[in-house]
Amino acid sequence: MKKGIAVAGSVLVDKINEINSYPNVGELTKILDLSLAVGGCVPNVAIDIKKVAPDIDVYALGKIGVDAEGKYVKDVFTNNKIDINGLKEDAKNKTSFTEVMSIKGGQRTFFTYAGASSDYGIDDIDFDSLNVKMLHLGYFLLLDKIDNGDGLEILKKAKEKGITTSIDLVTENSDRYKLVLPCLPYTDNLIINETEAGRITDIEPTKENLPKICKKLSELGVKERIIIHMPELSILYHNGEILTLDSIDIPKNLIKGKTGAGDAFCAGSLIGIYNELSDKEILEVASKVAVCSLTAPDATSGLMPLEKIEELLKTF
Repeated sequence: MKKGIAVAGSVLVDKINEINSYPNVGELTKILDLSLAVGGCVPNVAIDIKKVAPDIDVYALGKIGVDAEGKYVKDVFTNNKIDINGLKEDAKNKTSFTEVMSIKGGQRTFFTYAGASSDYGIDDIDFDSLNVKMLHLGYFLLLDKIDNGDGLEILKKAKEKGITTSIDLVTENSDRYKLVLPCLPYTDNLIINETEAGRITDIEPTKENLPKICKKLSELGVKERIIIHMPELSILYHNGEILTLDSIDIPKNLIKGKTGAGDAFCAGSLIGIYNELSDKEILEVASKVAVCSLTAPDATSGLMPLEKIEELLKTF
């Protein structure tokens, strides 16, 4: 019997620089604090799943360098009880990293180094020993091999093995979103934000257009659920039916950072799908997990078991 969720794709170390404000060109601003955190789809989503649903077996599939940052990634995974047997080491490339400029309580700006993750592909996955119920692959538009055909082959292979597939993307200002189109017929669950959904379909991503976008994505091949999240609400399209859920309000003084919310929403969606919850319950869990992630400056440390999240939300 297949069990557990494998999260594959980008593995990063975030080098977080806290600042008061972002400088204009030629200006200087002081760095007030420095910290390290894991980042990218695999650490963020995998650790969030394990923190919120400790009973689910979670497997990290990705590539790191043979360096201090790679060791840090492995230590963080191990400390969070994530299986790292599928984490490959690359002697030629450094572990991918991102220099993060973070304004307290606000958005972040990112400068990323592609590193080992950009060389991650289908040859790095041992499908013979991968006996999981679900495989989530991300981020498309960030990983060279994944974008240039390996992502499609990974999804095809997973479907051949009877594994439920899901993907997500990074948001970029480009015309490269069409790279994802061949993958949609091999994707059971598409979990993205409204900007990404609009750019894949060439439909303006307004709230009014979200049902039309969902229908178009279904026509493009997504097999099961299309789940789209935006700050005000989330929407789920499944079997021709549309569900929407308003986002949960959170006191502004509790918001420490917003960047991890998308990955947390994705993790909550995957937990709901894994546990075969109703579509309404899937959106509810995803929304709760996303809101909880806002209470910490990094992407994962604000998360806790679902029952504790629900207790916290009762205090709002």
